Amino acid sequence: MANTQSILDTVAGHLDESLGVRDRDSVPPLSPVPRPRDAGRRPVRNVGQVTIDHVMADPDQPRVEFSEESLDRLAQSIRDKGQLSPIRVRWSDELTRWIIVSGERRWRATKRAGLSTIECYFHEEELDRSEILEQQLIENLLREDLQPLEEAKAFASLMEMNGWTGKQVAEALRIAPSQVSRGLALLKLHPDVQAQVAAGEISARSAYEISKLPDPEQQRRLAEQTAAKKYTHADAARAVRQRKGQRAPMGRGTKQTFLTHDGWKVIVSAKRKGNYYEVEQALVGALDEVRIRIQNNVILF
Repeated sequence: MANTQSILDTVAGHLDESLGVRDRDSVPPLSPVPRPRDAGRRPVRNVGQVTIDHVMADPDQPRVEFSEESLDRLAQSIRDKGQLSPIRVRWSDELTRWIIVSGERRWRATKRAGLSTIECYFHEEELDRSEILEQQLIENLLREDLQPLEEAKAFASLMEMNGWTGKQVAEALRIAPSQVSRGLALLKLHPDVQAQVAAGEISARSAYEISKLPDPEQQRRLAEQTAAKKYTHADAARAVRQRKGQRAPMGRGTKQTFLTHDGWKVIVSAKRKGNYYEVEQALVGALDEVRIRIQNNVILF
């Protein structure tokens, strides 16, 4: 009988539960207190939203300059269309904040747009400093967002942290080795010349030529003339050769032919004998001209 009664009591309890009967004095248990990293966060797998105040910029981010006009345009786009792609973040126990791995510009624009939350991809796994810097560099290089000196300093940081050569940096970032070597050359410039490059008074191409001068004072004087528009890029390169006691090799002409995989033939020729560096400069100049024609909708006949 006792067993029958206990079974009936149990069934009755389940029946009351199914009918919605509750004890009046019952108090629901409190939910666990969330960890700081989960406060304001609504994730779906590794992607979700987090309160924007729980996100902060990486103090070691290689990019330090942001165009106010560009941020305003992006903020207006976010107001109109929303955030089209998530930023990447990692958690810092020390700072109790999500630190931006990539997407600081979108974060700044989202704040400027007045939104209270931001879409994120959450890196749950630990990232070492080299991995973080590499991801930030790749994103900025793909978007052409880094200033020349910011890029150069980031290259140098990767080399120091990993013990890499310039070639290994180029392979990791999927860029040309010459881009790394040219960037690193800017770090050898006189501080005054670096300031002119950062201010946009001298192009990175001209600054690279100037970096070939071993004397810092010569660098500074040539940079002043270049910044004053007295020298073009070609003039700067010629002045560097003259001051180093080098003359462009003369003699029979130069002609180089380059074939692309899809059937195009590119020919570089000159009446004088040159070297591959000069061939590269000619191709870079031609590429600049092609881009100008594209921008101006020039028809190719």
